[in-house]
Amino acid sequence: MAGEKSQRAGKRTVRKAKPKRAGSLAGANRRTGAVGRNAAGGPEAELGTVKSSLRGRVTAGSWQTCSLTYTAGTAGIDDTGAIKLVLRYASDCGVPQFTDPAAPHYTTAVASNGVLLELRYDSKDHERPWGRTVRVRVRQGFLRQGETITLTLGDRSGGSPGWRMQTFVEDTFELRVLIDRYATCVYEQLARSPELRIVPGAPVRMVAVAPGLAAPGKTVAVRTRLEDEWGNPVGRPRTFRQEGFTEAGYQTAVVTDEETGLQAESNPVLVTSDAEYGRYWADLHGQSEETIGTNTVEQYFQFARDRAFLDIASHQGNDFQITDAFWQHLQQVTRAMNRSGKFVAFPGWEWSGNTGLGGDRNVFFREEGGPIHRSSRALVRTEDSTDECAGTVEELFDRMETCGQDVMLAAHVGGRYADIARHREGLESAVEVHSAWGTFEWMLEDAFSRGYRVAVVANSDGHKGRPGASWPGASTFGSYGGLTCVLATQLDREAVWEAYRQRRVYATTGARIQLDVATTSGDQMGSLIHCRAGEPPELAIRVCGTAPLERVEIRNGTRVLKTVRAYQKADLADRLKVLWQGAQVRGRGRAVSWDGGLKLKGNRIGGFTPVNFHNPEQPCRQTGAGELSWQSITTGGVAGVIVDLARGTAGTLEVETPLKRFRVETGKLSLTGRRYELGGVGLAISAYRLPASGGPREMEFRFQPRLEDMHQGDNPLMVHVVQEDGHMAWSSPIYAVQP
Repeated sequence: MAGEKSQRAGKRTVRKAKPKRAGSLAGANRRTGAVGRNAAGGPEAELGTVKSSLRGRVTAGSWQTCSLTYTAGTAGIDDTGAIKLVLRYASDCGVPQFTDPAAPHYTTAVASNGVLLELRYDSKDHERPWGRTVRVRVRQGFLRQGETITLTLGDRSGGSPGWRMQTFVEDTFELRVLIDRYATCVYEQLARSPELRIVPGAPVRMVAVAPGLAAPGKTVAVRTRLEDEWGNPVGRPRTFRQEGFTEAGYQTAVVTDEETGLQAESNPVLVTSDAEYGRYWADLHGQSEETIGTNTVEQYFQFARDRAFLDIASHQGNDFQITDAFWQHLQQVTRAMNRSGKFVAFPGWEWSGNTGLGGDRNVFFREEGGPIHRSSRALVRTEDSTDECAGTVEELFDRMETCGQDVMLAAHVGGRYADIARHREGLESAVEVHSAWGTFEWMLEDAFSRGYRVAVVANSDGHKGRPGASWPGASTFGSYGGLTCVLATQLDREAVWEAYRQRRVYATTGARIQLDVATTSGDQMGSLIHCRAGEPPELAIRVCGTAPLERVEIRNGTRVLKTVRAYQKADLADRLKVLWQGAQVRGRGRAVSWDGGLKLKGNRIGGFTPVNFHNPEQPCRQTGAGELSWQSITTGGVAGVIVDLARGTAGTLEVETPLKRFRVETGKLSLTGRRYELGGVGLAISAYRLPASGGPREMEFRFQPRLEDMHQGDNPLMVHVVQEDGHMAWSSPIYAVQP
């Protein structure tokens, strides 16, 4: 920190892995593929045993060779019987392949008696959450007791670099093995399967988090963590005490780690003595290993509080995987974690009904003691789930309205998406616009078109045990997880709950952007106001980003009324931005490949900055003096690249992707440049110019819509912020009712 002694990072510490507690797990998690059969695993003499060549601590994202040797039990394995290796759905280990010995993730299997083996991989070939499956089927022969099958993931004998391990940490990463010994397709789980401990790699960046609000002269606690290339925290978090800021307005702190040389700038802090509301950061949507996520629910909340430095969190397990026992345990955890003034934890669960029945809804309770009305009992037994199910979202709404608890619901998009046409005003109070699954403005558009009054929120919906700092890893998640900023009078359940109910919240794509939107009469975001004599309200807007601001849009619903920039056409410099975005469909299968590149003719690349390239295995690379190539997907969000031109705006830009190829003279690109709409759900690619790097991060202005910008009834006036680095924010609307 400038002018101050920098903090020093401690050495990385290792904690003893905690054993998984069967009593807190959903009943289905410990059952085999044959429901109710041999739940604890048969005796080793009957089913056999398995040993792994890979043991102990393994670095996240590292390349390994893992040989699993199965020794047959008393019955052996009959002709066309099989063994299965299953991994959790959340895991993003490299996908095994069986055809190219020199390529990554090459996988082989050999039987000690020489019988023919057939290998197959499927990401959904076993009971959730153990979906990722390598199946080894015995062909043209059989195994007797004591004979072996050795499955080698990352076989390097033909030049393969190996098998890339899961990119996120896990205390008990299980290589679960099951056996179909009688060729009946009934798989029995071995009594013991190998476990590894996935640990972080070397630190490559530092993250510094400061409180959103501070009084002038008051000491500010800046909390820091080191992260490896995949976003895993390395070592212990540290706290730096920043001497109080004397100047009012937005301030940041800079912290340097003396041991690694890594440096970080904190999020902006609003320094003021008369703020009506604090700024508290929340991630209310994610799962742990008791359902489809990673690590225990205790570790989930501890990460949120102690590593992501959140103020507010909740847990949202899939309801059809939650037993009564786990629901009670979860509430014990939220009660214990909740501490007024320190950390707020809400109990909750996800109603995970099929889209045709209403689609995903998050259910939050203000206090413990609420019921769980599941969408189904798909993965729990009747005796482990006594509360009556709610088979449709309308049944869910009815039960929540009469449950006797303070409850609120939010619609979101995950694998399934919420059918927002089915809505209950006053109960379903929010729409999740962004998560690790992508960005979903179309859901806001659907809500506004139907006249709903909803808050705009963002969360992670993370499965990797990192609520509040949810990197997507190497899986199909296409975005960094979102955050919600809560404008509350204080940090306790009552005040935070009231802020959500009053829609006094805004969403971001994970950056702690400061955003204030109010009328000049003092009505905050989320307010419902009636226009006097039809005159639209005047808005006072103040933004401070975590990176240079690209634009601020004032919208009526999703219709842009005005775009405000901190620069003009004359300020444009020799910098180009190429941006691609959108999704293929609303539901599963939304991912879009943008693998491609660009060429400059008559110019050279002076430098480039990737935008939202979160996966180190899918980078943007310079392949020539005027050429870039990339691998990239979007799942509703945005990605792209900023290019510094070495020779002014001379020459032409050529862009090639699977969806669109175009060519344009760089000198003809301006503020808005070229944009090509490509169908799907908001699929588009654009190219435009930017001002010099290091531009303004703050904007403050007023805006009053024209009468022709308004329509009769509700006008949801909101603000959308876009930063150069791809991060965004959305305010909850001020609902201006026009007579």
